[in-house]
Amino acid sequence: MSSSPTPSERERKDKEDRQREKEEQAKLPYKWRQQISDLDIDIPVASNLKGKDFIVEITKSKLKVQVKGQEPIIDGPLSHEIKPSESTWTLETGPSGKELSLHLDKSNKQQWWASVTTNAPYFLDTSKIQPENSKLSDLDGETRGMVEKMMYDQRQKEVGKPTSDEQKKFDMLEKFKAQHPEMDFSNAKMS
Repeated sequence: MSSSPTPSERERKDKEDRQREKEEQAKLPYKWRQQISDLDIDIPVASNLKGKDFIVEITKSKLKVQVKGQEPIIDGPLSHEIKPSESTWTLETGPSGKELSLHLDKSNKQQWWASVTTNAPYFLDTSKIQPENSKLSDLDGETRGMVEKMMYDQRQKEVGKPTSDEQKKFDMLEKFKAQHPEMDFSNAKMS
């Protein structure tokens, strides 16, 4: 019979995992971070390079970044699909030198990525990600409508009132009753 780890054992393991993830991240030739809907990659590059010196290929399922004539910096299948038409790259000069910055728009905006590409050595434990609080205004129209409906239905249930779907069924039955007064609805049941 296996026992669950104690809180101190879990804390020690989490600390070790964070350290391992930090070490793995340091080995990569880039830094990356993600939000639930997108991810950003920063690649330090030589200060004499210009945009025309790079090959950047962003497709739905693959990413390639390379300085012409050199080995690719990133080249592999993405961990998950993205929207190439909504993804961009720029060459920026900052206080620490030049960086090639990529912004990838995730196709599935409800999924955390463990790594940028499937062939990357870095593995992030996505179960430990603490998402930032989001606002309804951050959501697209369809998702926002679903969330608002779920919130409304939850409030209705809490006060013992019908949900929006139950109310819609009731309204349809009432309309049908009004159109057919000759019918007996005394035994009609809502399900």
